[in-house]
Amino acid sequence: MVEQERRCLGQLPQGERKLICQRDIVLITFPFSDLASAKVRPALVLSNDRYNRSSEDFVAVPLTSNLRFRDYALLITNRDLDSGKLIVDSKVKVDRVFSVSQQLVRMKIGRIQSEVHDKITSMLLELLKRS
Repeated sequence: MVEQERRCLGQLPQGERKLICQRDIVLITFPFSDLASAKVRPALVLSNDRYNRSSEDFVAVPLTSNLRFRDYALLITNRDLDSGKLIVDSKVKVDRVFSVSQQLVRMKIGRIQSEVHDKITSMLLELLKRS
């Protein structure tokens, strides 16, 4: 487990690829629908490390700097991070789950605390609960 945690934090033996890990905040290149241009946006990795190691993709939710009220969103600030730094306070859009190729990750910018990840997971489960 300690070795896995080191790899998630970017401390890798030479020649090994950096792992995308659950709780990472990453910058992703999002292609526009015309596939001719793209924009870079932050996202939070939700899928577990076992899945991330065995798949070319990972499951994530986007972050936004638009802090207006919205259902199924959670405010995160630098106080909610174990490592890294957000440029601005952001909201995690829990209701916008998507799958994306690990190859589209430009860089890791942080890692949220376990407690914050638990809140996001609970919010997602609430969204999926039968009414």
